[in-house]
Amino acid sequence: MKKAEKNADKELYYQLRALSCDALWTREVALFDRATAEERLARVALVRAVGVVFSESGSAGQKEEARIWLRGLLRDPGEKIRRYAMAAMPKIGVGPGEEAELLALLRTTESEREKKFVGEALNKIGGAATLETMVEGAANFSARTEQKVKASVARAQSPSGVRMDGVVSEFGRMRLHLRTRRGLEHIVRGEVEQSDRTQKLFRVGYVGSGLVELMPIAAFTLADIYTLRCFASVGFVIGTVSSASEEDRIEGIAAAIASPLSRRVLKQCTEGSIRYRLSFESKGHQRSAVRLVTNRVFALCPEILNDARNAPWAVDIHPSKRGESVELRPRLSPDPRFYYRERDVPAASHPPLAACMARVAGRVEGDVVWDPFCGSGLELIERTLLGGVRRIIGTDLSSAAIAITRTNFASAHGEAVPSQFVCADFHDFGKIEGLGVNSVTLIMTNPPMGRRVPVRNLRQLIEDLFAVAAKALRVGGRLVFANPIKMESPQPCLRMKSRQVVDLGGFDCRLEMYEKEGRETANGRE
Repeated sequence: MKKAEKNADKELYYQLRALSCDALWTREVALFDRATAEERLARVALVRAVGVVFSESGSAGQKEEARIWLRGLLRDPGEKIRRYAMAAMPKIGVGPGEEAELLALLRTTESEREKKFVGEALNKIGGAATLETMVEGAANFSARTEQKVKASVARAQSPSGVRMDGVVSEFGRMRLHLRTRRGLEHIVRGEVEQSDRTQKLFRVGYVGSGLVELMPIAAFTLADIYTLRCFASVGFVIGTVSSASEEDRIEGIAAAIASPLSRRVLKQCTEGSIRYRLSFESKGHQRSAVRLVTNRVFALCPEILNDARNAPWAVDIHPSKRGESVELRPRLSPDPRFYYRERDVPAASHPPLAACMARVAGRVEGDVVWDPFCGSGLELIERTLLGGVRRIIGTDLSSAAIAITRTNFASAHGEAVPSQFVCADFHDFGKIEGLGVNSVTLIMTNPPMGRRVPVRNLRQLIEDLFAVAAKALRVGGRLVFANPIKMESPQPCLRMKSRQVVDLGGFDCRLEMYEKEGRETANGRE
């Protein structure tokens, strides 16, 4: 297609794209159907516009009419019109009739280019009939089309998921990587080493930026790993690739995915068909590399299927000191550890960060815990899960946040722990039942940081938090919070016990713990 012709098609498409379904159907489609072959080619952008507009705003009846119209265009004499129709159909939704028309076209067309486009359409809509055609050898399919169709059929006929109770008994020199936010590594490591369950199953190896390496020393399950709450994701290391050429890199990644170790883990820990999604974590989408790797994996091991839709596994490619680490990660959504997270608020805490904050605070028997900015309640829930809590108090300026905290806390703990959630300004803590001078043993919070929730004067907010903590905490009480400001407490009775710089997704803050020293007085100060 000449450049001028492409530009004209694009311009017409954007004009038609702005019309409603009714306008497209009653005027434009009617004109198109009555037009000459030459006029239809000049206005072929209409086919694309119908696919997009009807998919986004059409009623069920309108979509059905458009679907039948597009299917009829597969028999149009103009190859370009047929190609546009097969590209538009998957947007609206298809059935056996569309698949049958495409398969018939694949058998009859002489154009290699058209065969390629039919294959691309079948990548998206091909089902059992296409798979049967493959088995019979009635048509030639690319490896990519064959893999996509097999994945689609497997997804429909054999829904798969991650087996949390699948026992990994042959581990040899296996390594697992617990990924976390930079700055939280020592907390993740401590949780592994202090857990009665995991310390018997794993030895901690290398600890790096955002990474804690585990080496199995006994048979284990994913359920064992997910008793840990502070890590963000876990990946089985199935290979390391360090190649001078792109060709060797592609081959190395594919060989790792199809390796005996990978197949063993996938077989032991998957219920149903084995499907994965490939992701390069630091270098963008790399669509060409993804296509080359997945095609090669399919050639090496056809039972491992690449599938971008609802695959139970991801293969993540991470940069490492030795090249690139190829890791097999279970895709669990929702994360079973945070089952209680029924509702959320904007700028809510990351659940593993809340778990890390709870571990920094530690378990103190009889804790009375207050979160002045409770949001969706994650910090309060995670501290309660550690045990030893006598009472929970959450406050927030947002009534919606208070309602969400109540819902989440009830999901996690029911009525087992006395709790109180109040829509109030933390400055007015003395007016809230259960709060006052020397009333709590732990203040744990992730305050607004002025990025997604506007804060008029962030420094003043943090200074006020220190001042309130100095009054509300009992002697020996702790203040644990994510501090977005480079400042220490101006309150002499609050002594810093720990500080760790943490990456909160593009910006650093400080996870700090202070302890109140001195003696209790009527105003909470020394």
